[in-house]
Amino acid sequence: MKTIKVGIIGTGFIGPAHVEALRRLGFVEVVALAEAGQQLAEKKAQQLCIPRAYGDYKEMLRDPDVQAVHNCTPNHLHFRVNSDIIAAGKHVVSEKPLAMNTKESRKLVGLAAKAGVANAIDFNYRFYPLTQQARAMVKDGDVGDIYVVHGSYLQDWLYLKTDYNWRLEPDLSGESRAVADVGSHWCDLMQFITGQKIVKVFADFVTIHPIRMKPARPVETYAGKVIKPTDLKEMKVGTEDYATVLVELESGAHGAFTVSQVSAGRKNRLYFEIDGSKCALAWDQEQPNELWIGYREKANELLMKDPSLLKPEARRYAHFPGGHPEAYPEGPRNLFEDFYRYVLGDLKEVKHSTFQDGHDELCICEAVLKSAKSKKWLNVAY
Repeated sequence: MKTIKVGIIGTGFIGPAHVEALRRLGFVEVVALAEAGQQLAEKKAQQLCIPRAYGDYKEMLRDPDVQAVHNCTPNHLHFRVNSDIIAAGKHVVSEKPLAMNTKESRKLVGLAAKAGVANAIDFNYRFYPLTQQARAMVKDGDVGDIYVVHGSYLQDWLYLKTDYNWRLEPDLSGESRAVADVGSHWCDLMQFITGQKIVKVFADFVTIHPIRMKPARPVETYAGKVIKPTDLKEMKVGTEDYATVLVELESGAHGAFTVSQVSAGRKNRLYFEIDGSKCALAWDQEQPNELWIGYREKANELLMKDPSLLKPEARRYAHFPGGHPEAYPEGPRNLFEDFYRYVLGDLKEVKHSTFQDGHDELCICEAVLKSAKSKKWLNVAY
């Protein structure tokens, strides 16, 4: 089988997750890493056993051996870095959001198409075996007409007033936080499973902690230590800790989702329910190996992840026998496999999430932001 050589830009939480997922494919070799400065790049490259380290990502883009690049930088760098990767003629996988606004994301979609480079965005929840099963069930008519979609994405990592992260700063993260950060995953998953776009939104935003305490020194200096009150300074926060959004799909079906980053005990609970004319489906990312199927006229079912029980198009995303759990690491692994098999010509059809999907999500987020300010239903301008 052909192999492809890849470079990684950025080594926070998500960069190493990309590396681990890529290595499990077998036909992708991670040959280079770029970070902010040569010393940090060499340290991270040694930790991750990557042979080449670059203190400037533009130097890595000039490496002729690197055929594709994963952009794992913070949000405010996505547009510039993605543009440079495309200009270098490399295939590109970007973390979300694709850019900071739809003007930038629309331009990236055009640049990638003009350059003829394959592109993907990391909407990895599409690629769990049971979310693929849910999509196949909707497509095959098992669910019937969609009546209602609803759910939530709840976390608690910003529960305390003293919790701080760069995502709290609009210049680095964007004007929306909870909706753009995790709500975008929920919206993408609903559009993917139902095959319908979200066309209208009505949003309500709340900032639970309008004042937070930011470390006076870089956060890294506090790793594993108790932060003293004298080491903190007050910081005004304008982005949402919580939001509820009413939605309308292309078919006219309605629904709602709630996002929160201040829900105690909820670590990463992406939950959805799709209520149809034949049955209902429900799935919880914190219990990813179970798909609930609800009925009116007979007992409900709980489908456990088992390749032998899944529809053919979902079965290929399950890699272990029934009773052997699969979860978060499989999402990016499956996405990347679809992407690189497409790059190498093994897949003729695009099955991965693309820059166009990333642009569509930014269109939803911008409509949600405007709705939260105007307190009105608004159309999504794709």
